[in-house]
Amino acid sequence: MPERTSYDAVIVGGGHNGLVAAAYLARAGRSVLVLERLDHTGGAAVSTRAFAGVDARLSRYSYLVSLLPSKIVQDLGLRFAVRKRTVSSYTPAVRDGRPTGLLVGGGEARTRTAFAELTGSDREFTAWQRFYGSTQRLAERVFPTLTEPLPTRAALRATVDDDALWHALFERPLGELVEETFTDDLVRGVVLTDALIGTFAGAHDPSLRQNRCFLYHVIGGGTGDWDVPIGGMGALTDALADAARRAGAEIVTDCAVTGIATDGRSAEVTCDQGTVGARRVLVNAAPRELARLLGEAPPPPAEGAQLKVNMLLTRLPRLRDTGVDLREAFSGTFHIAEGYRQLEDAYQQAASGGLPVSPPSEIYCHSLTDPSILGADLVRQGYQTLTLFGLHAPARLFTADNDATRDRLLAATLAELDTHLAEPLAGCLAHDADGRPCIEARSPLDLDRELGLPGGNIFHRDLAFPYAEPEDGAAEGTAPARWGVATTHPNVLLCGAGAVRGGGVSGIPGHNAAMAVLEEG
Repeated sequence: MPERTSYDAVIVGGGHNGLVAAAYLARAGRSVLVLERLDHTGGAAVSTRAFAGVDARLSRYSYLVSLLPSKIVQDLGLRFAVRKRTVSSYTPAVRDGRPTGLLVGGGEARTRTAFAELTGSDREFTAWQRFYGSTQRLAERVFPTLTEPLPTRAALRATVDDDALWHALFERPLGELVEETFTDDLVRGVVLTDALIGTFAGAHDPSLRQNRCFLYHVIGGGTGDWDVPIGGMGALTDALADAARRAGAEIVTDCAVTGIATDGRSAEVTCDQGTVGARRVLVNAAPRELARLLGEAPPPPAEGAQLKVNMLLTRLPRLRDTGVDLREAFSGTFHIAEGYRQLEDAYQQAASGGLPVSPPSEIYCHSLTDPSILGADLVRQGYQTLTLFGLHAPARLFTADNDATRDRLLAATLAELDTHLAEPLAGCLAHDADGRPCIEARSPLDLDRELGLPGGNIFHRDLAFPYAEPEDGAAEGTAPARWGVATTHPNVLLCGAGAVRGGGVSGIPGHNAAMAVLEEG
């Protein structure tokens, strides 16, 4: 039960963004209540013992960290850290009938050699260096703005200070830049995958949703690196909940919010335990859920497009490509069926209403970088985790029969992985206490049901470019508008992934919503 009848701020949803907002506001002396419908905090950023009787805590949903600013970690005094992956990616291939692949990582000389051996020259590596040199400069300039008041489009363009890059990434379909820069199909595909994580689009989609997804995947931390959370993703949200409580925030779980009423100055939040008053309500849920709670018309439907699979193995499977070290291949992002043409074919097949013939996906092994998520006995026996994220699996494909479609897609995805293995993956799967293989899969509809992600969309809705629309609105608007967290109600703010500059495990919307509240006084 909530301890009080009214609060300065009531936060709906105890995911990582809601916890960030709660910690900042409580540290500033505000009375804060967090209401969470599940029996635990963390939302999609949790660690779970997914398999009965097995001492392995997997990052069940979100699994890597890039967009979390060090500023938030430092401001809130979080006991949380990440670890760099020694390898960026490995992509298996067959060239001239011979199994091979592209390993990116281990130093410049080694990566240059890998490119040359795959493509026959230094051209693609030189283009790769130039391309990612540009994205790193972009990251260094754009990432710091994400925890500042929302810039106008013109201001952000001036910050980027590179008209050619701006035009290529903010105004033209990403496919044009990829095709102008690279010639090898596999290299093109590796680049494009960052534009398709949870985003159903082609390389030349005129909506530029692929560009926006790509941008957020290459600017994190000012470097674009994707790091492993030590202890699993739940270590972050546990640290955030601790920080919020230490600052004085109250967190109530097993308490679903059923309605929000507001007159623009004060609000009432109704939940399973009754009704509480609030000066402001911060909603760490999708815009669809906000509309439902307010009794308003829902926004346009959102749609997720991914298959998420968690596995525990007794050992890593052997590869057909014997020229790469197993541990290096699986510690980075292992790309499967993600050549440029393969990605387009899969998109077109899914857009036409069918499952991709060769489902694209990518996997990595958390436990190679951070074995702490496994019990000591499992570590001694050589067990490893695998996380798989499948692309181009839109929710529409699952509506007729979610369970059967998920099972068919999972089987096809693993079969595609098996084409690059020297042995079937199934032979390496561990078994739980009941003798079942340690593998679980989630479709977009599963994510909607379990986490309230609309249509399974991991970003709550299409990502937005990190600037204000229209150009002259942010500086003259309210504090919530300036921070990109405004709704149609002055004292109701979005603090989740659906806010401008939301998406990913970042804490940025939570930070920005708290800053908007504190700015208004």
